[in-house]
Order: sequence, then structure tokens, then C-alpha cells
Amino acid sequence: MFSLTPAIDRVRDAASGSHLRACIFLLLLSLAAFLPGFSTLQPLDRDEPRFAQASKQMLETGDFVDIRFQDEARHKKPVGIYWLQSAAVRAGEAVGIPEARTQIWLYRIPSLIGATATVLLTYWALLAFLSPPLALLGGALMAAAVLLGVEARIAKTDALLAACAVATMGALARTWLDWTRSLAFVPDRRNWLVFWGATALGLLIKGPIVPMVWGLAILVLSASQRSFRWLKPLRFGPGLLLCLVVALPWFVAIMVKTGGSFFAESVGQDMLGKVAEGQEKHWGPPGLYLLFFFATYWPAAAFAAMAVPFAWVRRKEPQILFLLAWIVPSWLVFEAVPTKLPHYVLPLYPAITALLLLAVLNGGIDRHRRGAVLTACLVVIVPLALMATILFGNWTLDRAVPWLALPFFALVLLCAGSVVAAFRRLDFEGALWRCVLASLLLTIAVYPFAIESLRSLKLSPRLAETLKAAGCADPAVVTLGYREPSLVFLTGTKLAMAASGADAAAFLNQPGCRVAFVESRFADDFKAALASQPAKPRLVTTINGFNLNGGRKLEIAVFARSPG
Repeated sequence: MFSLTPAIDRVRDAASGSHLRACIFLLLLSLAAFLPGFSTLQPLDRDEPRFAQASKQMLETGDFVDIRFQDEARHKKPVGIYWLQSAAVRAGEAVGIPEARTQIWLYRIPSLIGATATVLLTYWALLAFLSPPLALLGGALMAAAVLLGVEARIAKTDALLAACAVATMGALARTWLDWTRSLAFVPDRRNWLVFWGATALGLLIKGPIVPMVWGLAILVLSASQRSFRWLKPLRFGPGLLLCLVVALPWFVAIMVKTGGSFFAESVGQDMLGKVAEGQEKHWGPPGLYLLFFFATYWPAAAFAAMAVPFAWVRRKEPQILFLLAWIVPSWLVFEAVPTKLPHYVLPLYPAITALLLLAVLNGGIDRHRRGAVLTACLVVIVPLALMATILFGNWTLDRAVPWLALPFFALVLLCAGSVVAAFRRLDFEGALWRCVLASLLLTIAVYPFAIESLRSLKLSPRLAETLKAAGCADPAVVTLGYREPSLVFLTGTKLAMAASGADAAAFLNQPGCRVAFVESRFADDFKAALASQPAKPRLVTTINGFNLNGGRKLEIAVFARSPG
């Protein structure tokens, strides 16, 4: 019978032979985990196309200080991600990529880099706690985590934010463990530069989140020592100066340009609004992240749950205390905030990975504990539920079956079964490496095949494609009813939003080549308004699909009027 164990051992031994080999292995693993579906996945409403469109408008206007979505100020996050996305698109234009500004995958490149950096930095951070082979496994488990794979494919802040958080906490861990004499080596003298450089970048990416994570950890750790003296090697004076040099110029520029409205909206409305109440229908009760965890940290979530008793028993040990200080205070803050999105807790997952591996190393996973094997079976249950959901969605929405995905789903289930088998025979490290393989197979099943076949979800790309039949190269476009940001990104910044059928009809009656997208619930109003016009537009096509954000099936008619 074929056994994965010898192959796993050979790969692990070869990759962990040196830090360079480990980094090359994790880089290749990250690309294998994150690239499938990277360029073919449609813009995902609503946040991704809002970020991408704002970056596109920076390129269109040459204004790299203010952040706007069409005519509206987008004063929610700092400018860092928009600069990076704009730079990626500009590089795409420089090498001759056609229609670079509407290629969503170019805007995703910073997220891909951020997710890959998170994997590599997890390996670096875990070297303060574990041997190179186990630190390598930790990096691989982060590459395999469902949530990081999702964020690698979405053009927004969270993958880069996770990388910044891991870099700061890896530097902080070395400072703490050196103070408590728990580290076998002395931290590099440039450790403080890593800490503050990542903090400065984090400030430009998403404001105070990175300082919140390390700040709460510092408070817990300092309380345990009744002293802040252990922080001296981090050189807070020069470090804060570095943050000011990097971040302050843009914050001053945006304050001057907007008269202070950026801070009123980003802090007063966006940040404090999330604390006061759930924003944009993202409310959730305390404890929701624990439910999210078993799906978002799949495939290792079940084993991480088994490490909790180990962490509690040994919570006073310097290594465990540091990891708990990384996880628990920030997790409690996220649970207390009414607005809940799965990616908020992503910066804490590397610490959970470290706790899991320390439990494996020190015999803290009890295979004989009641319910342990059943908990391990979540490795099988989660992809099985996902497969059922995708098959149901394909058949319900498009009357299709993603045949090409089915063999990979079968391999995922077989591999997940081998994870449980390895766990039962006490091969915990082998079980976790099999988790990585199962995740890679699931990635291939889902992104290139299963999701790609869901044509009904591609409303905006299909509507944008109809513009080619308008009879001119650059038609003016109006939409009535369907208002997703992805449509703005794909059809152009000047996309008009009609409030009524009369508005859409009047738009079409103006000079030039014009196109209208009319949702079926406004069709009668639109046709009544057209009755009084001498020139009638032609019906190009009708697009049927499903809008995930509204949870509704839509029928959208495309009308065009050629010039003259």
C-alpha cells in the first residue's frame, strides 16, 4: 500500500536543511496555494472593487493623496494599499498588459505578496519558539489556512496587515524571550528596525490595528513582569521617530487636503462606528469568531482546538505566555466589537500555529481524550460541507455540475481521511503535513474549477462584456437598480447611477453612443418613460444571474442607442 510518510519525511528534511531552502520551499508552496484562480476570479463585491476602483482613480487623476470612489470620498483606511495597488497596475502597463487598469489580478498583487510574506514571516517568527523543521511546518500550515488563501486573492488590506503584524510580533518575541532567558540565541541588533518598520507600514495600511495587537501583548507581558524594562532593546525613541517619518507626511497631507474630514470619517464613522454597532450588515454576537475559526483555519483548526488544555496548563511559561498575550487580548477585543468579519482575527493565526506545534512537540495533544478522534474528523467534514454547498450552488443557479472539480474533491476527502488515520496512530506531525496537502488539493478543486463554473455569480463581468456590442468603442453607461462596485470598476469611473426609469431613459436620449443596464424590477417604469421618446434604444441582450450581496436572482436588460 502506498504511504505518504516517506515522501513527507524527504520533503521536510530537504526543505529544513537550511534557512534558504526553507524560504524557497515556503515561497513555492505559497504560490501553489495562492495562484490557482488568482487571475480568473471575478472582482468580489463589495470591498475589493471599492479598493481597486479608488486605486484606478488615483492613476486616472494623478492625485495620490485623496482617496475617492467615483465622486465620493473614501475616507475609511489610510493610503498604503492604494499606493501599492496603483504601483502594481502601473508596472503592468509598463510591460504592456492589455487593459491593465481593469485587470483585477494586478490589483491583487500586493495581497499576494502580503500573504506570501505572512507565510515566510511565520517561519521566521516561529524560529524563536521551535526547531527549523517545526517552524517550516508552521509556515506551511499558514499557507494552507483557508482564510489566508482567500485574502491572497482579494485586492484589499488584510493579507498585508497580517504580514506586518507577524513581523512585529516575531521581533517582540525575540525581545521577550531574550529577557526571560528562554531564547537560545541573542536577537539581531536590527530587530528593532523590523518591529518599527512593520509598524510604520501597518499604520499606512490599516491605521492602529498592528499597534493594537502588539500593544495589548506588551501590557499583558509587562504586567506579568511588573516592569517595562524588557522593551529597552526595541528602542522606542528612534522607533517612534521612524514611524513619524514614514507615516506622518501623508497624514498631514490628507488633513490639509480634506480639512480634517478624513480623520472624522475614518476614526469617527468607520472605526468607532464598528465599535458602536455592526456596520454594513456585518453584526455578530460574541463568540462568532470561534465558529468562524473551524472553517477559516481549516485544515489545522481541529488540532489547534486540542492544544487548548496544554496552553492553559503551561500558561505561565515564557513561550506560552507570550503566545497567549498575542492571541487572547486582541481576540477578546474583536469578539467585543459588534462588527464581525472573519479576516479581523487573521493576524492572530500564526500564534495559534505556534501553540499547536509546541503542544505537538511537548506531548500536549491527547489522542485518547474523549472526542479527540471525532474532533479530528472536522478535517473531513469541512471540505465535505463545502463540496455539497458548491455542488448545490452550481446546480441551483446554473443547472451545471463542475465535473473537473470532482476528482480533486475526491482526492481531498481521501487525503483528509489519511489525516485522521495518522492522528489515530499518534503521528501528529505527519497528520499536519497531510493537512497541507489536503489544502492544496482543495484549492485546485475550488478556485480554477468549482467557482469558475458558477457563471451566475459573474454578473458584472458579463454586463461589462456586453458593451462590445454597443456599436462604439467607448459608450456612456447608466445602470438602474444594479449598483455593485464591481460594475463601476469594470465599466468605468463615469458609470451613471439612475434613480428611476425616467432618469435612465433621459440618459439614453442624450447625444452619443449610450448603454443602459436595467434591472427587471424597474423595467415597466423604464419602458413607460421610453414611450414618449422619438428614438427607441435596441435591446442588446438580457443577463440572468445571482447577486450574493442581496441574495437575489436578477434579470438585467441591456439597451443601447448608437450615435445619430
